[in-house]
This record gives sequence, C-alpha cells and structure tokens, in this order.
Amino acid sequence: MIGRLLRSVVDRVKPPFEKGGRLGWLHSTFDAFETFLFVPDTVTKGGAHIRDAVDLKRTIFMVVVALVPALLFGMYNVGYQHFLAVGQVSDWWGCFVYGFVRVLPLILVSYIVGLGIEFAFAQKRGHEVNEGFLATGLLIPLIMPIDVPLWMVALATAFAVIIGKEVFGGTGMNVFNPALLARAFVFFSYTSFISGDRVWVRGLGKGGEYVDGFSGATPLSFLGEGSIGRFDLWDTVLGTVPGSIGETSVIAIAIGAAILLFTGVASWRVMGSVFAGGLAMGLVFNLVGGSPIMEVPFWMHPLLGGFAFGAVFMATDPVTAAQTNVGKLIVGFLIGVLCVLIRVVNPGYPEGMMLAILFMNAMAPLVDHYVVAANIRRRARR
Repeated sequence: MIGRLLRSVVDRVKPPFEKGGRLGWLHSTFDAFETFLFVPDTVTKGGAHIRDAVDLKRTIFMVVVALVPALLFGMYNVGYQHFLAVGQVSDWWGCFVYGFVRVLPLILVSYIVGLGIEFAFAQKRGHEVNEGFLATGLLIPLIMPIDVPLWMVALATAFAVIIGKEVFGGTGMNVFNPALLARAFVFFSYTSFISGDRVWVRGLGKGGEYVDGFSGATPLSFLGEGSIGRFDLWDTVLGTVPGSIGETSVIAIAIGAAILLFTGVASWRVMGSVFAGGLAMGLVFNLVGGSPIMEVPFWMHPLLGGFAFGAVFMATDPVTAAQTNVGKLIVGFLIGVLCVLIRVVNPGYPEGMMLAILFMNAMAPLVDHYVVAANIRRRARR
C-alpha cells in the first residue's frame, strides 16, 4: 500500500525531470533518488547478458548491512575508551550514546561530501548516479581514528572520490580502493592525526582530565616489544582496545564476513587467502626468530589492527581485486604476506594492511594477465 502510494507520487513529479523537460538538467539527480527507492524498470534488449536478480544496489546494500555490527560496536568502544581514560564508569548504553554522538558527524561529513561530488559529476556528464559510494561513505569513517578533524575527513573523502574514482571513469573503473585512498591521504598528509598513541581516544590529544598512566596506545604499538601490552587476547577479539572506529572488534567483523559470504557478495578465495598469507608469513618469522617482534605468535597477527577489517571489507572489493579465481588466491595471499612483512620489518608503521592492499590493487591486473596467459598456454598444449 505504502509502496504503491509512493510510486504514484514519484510518477506524478517525474515528467519535468525527464530529458527535454523543464528540469531535465536534474535528470541524473532525480534518477538517483528514484532508483534508490525502486528497482529500475530498464532491461537489456540485445547482445549477450547475464540474467540475475543481484544488481549493484543489492550488492552495496548487503555490504552496508555487513558493516553495521562493526559500526555499532565501534560506537560503543569510542564511549568505553573515553570513560576509561577519564576514570569514570558508564553502562553499555552510556558508552554507546557517547560514541554515537561522536561518530555520527564523521559519517555525515563523509556522505555529504562524497555524494555531493558524485551527484555533481553525474550531472555534468549526464550519467546515472551509481550506488557505490553508499558503502565507501561508511567505510571511510570506520577506518579513521575518532579524533580526526571533520575538515580532514572532508578533504580525504574528496580526494578519494575525485582522484581515486572519478578520474578513472567512476564506479567500476577505479584501480584503487577509494576508502583506503582516503586513509592514505590523511596518513601521508597529516600523519600526526592518524598515528601515535593519542588519536585513538576521543579528546586525548587535546588535554583534559585523564587518569595517570592512560596513554591510548593500541595493541599494535607494543608489537616491537613482542607483546600486546596491557591488553589480553580477549580484549583484542572482543574489540575493547583503542584503534580505528570500526577495526577493533574481530567478533563484529566476523559477523560481517559471514553475511558477505552467505550472500555471495564477497569472495571466499580472497578473504581466506588473506588470512592464510598473514598466518604463513607470521609462521616464517616465528621460525626465523631473532627479535621480539618476529617472535609474536603467528596466529596473533590477524587479530590485531586493521588486518581482519581489511581482509573482509577492503581486499574483497570486487572492482579492485583480481578477477580470475586463481588471481584472487594469489593477490589475497600476497596481501596477507605483505601486511605482516611491513609490520615486522618496519615496526614504526605496525599497521601494514593499508599499504599491502593498495600495492596489490595495482598488481591485480598484472596477476590476472599472467593467470590468463598461463591458461591459454595450457589449452594450446592440450
């Protein structure tokens, strides 16, 4: 009933926005809102095509749904870390409300800036507005520290959309994951706002009444000592540790991974091979030894930092990942290997996952090329 009523309202106001109409110059914008509300009524008329009920909108929607557990826990953890820093006790609801109020502006800035640019490019080119940024706009805040300034998020989002996607032709044409480009922009342009111990807890970098001895250090910052500091294993799995907003809880990320795999949105080949590569590289360092960081148990690396989040939500990006099945296994494995390699070889930058994924984004087409070439040679021999 509501759907039919909404459909009739949209149909009545639609004619002026059609091409050639009085407001035809806003056709792309109107079409974006219409396709957000309803399934497009356009169908293919010729040529080879795939009949499938899963379109881009449904795919992006499932990614957003999969991100919700990490988002909700991230909001709680923001409040939890704040009250822990000030030496106060708050219940679950109090922590969540505090985090919700602090995280929401980051999400709003990301969506307003990103979608504004997307709409502007679509209007200029006369193209449809794609739904891809609905996922990217949520990913960008989740991989940022809570204390990052809003204007910095706006700049990073603009860089990711314009340089990371639109210059390549828009959604589906980009070489690098846009959300990771936003993080890379902040990291290389404003390093002090995304590294160190005082950016992961709200307000810690601005002074204030904080308990003695609270540093805001993440478990990754202790890896050089061969430990995860004052945290225990359960802290890192549950996610009650300082870190980027959506990257701390392995449990919440695992729920998102299950949703993506069950719906077929993400490739199990990529996701599984990333973890396999990280475990393999960690095991190699364990066997070699020689320093505390090399002796960190190999199974601990996937539980720390952005490893799990990157493996589930970033490495599996169907646009920037490899397209062949063998290529997915190779690229995913190398992402895991590079992440742990960067952590151990360069303790000053213990994260590693961002650079590993961006590097393999660039290498994925080359990997696919050689996989296809090898397959052609095997067929020729047969």
